[in-house]
Formats: sequence, structure tokens, C-alpha cells
Amino acid sequence: MSKPKHERTLAETEAKAVTRNIRVSPYKLNLAAGLIRGKKAQDAVAILTFSKRRIAQTVKATLESAIANAENNHQLDVDRLVVSRVEVGRAIVMKRFHARGRGKAARVEKWFSHLSIVVAEKQADAEPAQQEAA
Repeated sequence: MSKPKHERTLAETEAKAVTRNIRVSPYKLNLAAGLIRGKKAQDAVAILTFSKRRIAQTVKATLESAIANAENNHQLDVDRLVVSRVEVGRAIVMKRFHARGRGKAARVEKWFSHLSIVVAEKQADAEPAQQEAA
């Protein structure tokens, strides 16, 4: 007995990678993710490589995983990949306390995030051929 097969939720020209429970707030992760939305995959890797944000290395690792999934599992052309979607979601929140004066306590919330990156194979551009003909 095996589990029933699920329909593929992505298009045939798309591949996905997910990283869960990243120890950074969703707001900060979304700032790093915004750097690569809509960019070519190779340009996005270069941007993340030289980014000063600490979380950029985790985003880069997830992006490289999505590129590897596209190449190895779905036989897509790596040179034509673009970052089509980057989704950042909330995960758990660790609750800690910070001791304050007069025996009181203040709540400290340590946020975790989920990251999902979808890369898609862009079709060959027909625009340069039309411009040359004109």
C-alpha cells in the first residue's frame, strides 16, 4: 500500500524549493526575498551572494535548491530560469521573558519564518527577432 499520487500543483515549466522554520522574523526575511523577485535566477544568486543581510545566505541556499530541482527533477534549462514567486510565511513564535524592575517581566517574542521559492523557465524571446525585421 502506498499513498495516492497527487496532481502536480505547479506548471510543467516550474520548480519549487521550500525552507521551513528559519530563525528570522518574516519582515526581515521578506526584505531579503524582495531583492530577487522577478529576476533571472543567475542574477538573483549574484545579488544574494553580495548582500550584507545575514539571512541572504539562507535565501541563496533555497534558491540554489530550486534551481537544482528544476535542472535535475524537471529537466528545465538553467540559463532560462527566472524567479517567478517568492513567498514568506509565519511559522512558530518562541515566547521568552525579559526580567524587568520591581519583579516584573516583559515578553520577548522570537519569530520563525517559512520560505518558498518557485522558479520558472522563461520562453525564448521573440522580441529581438521582430525588432531586427523592422
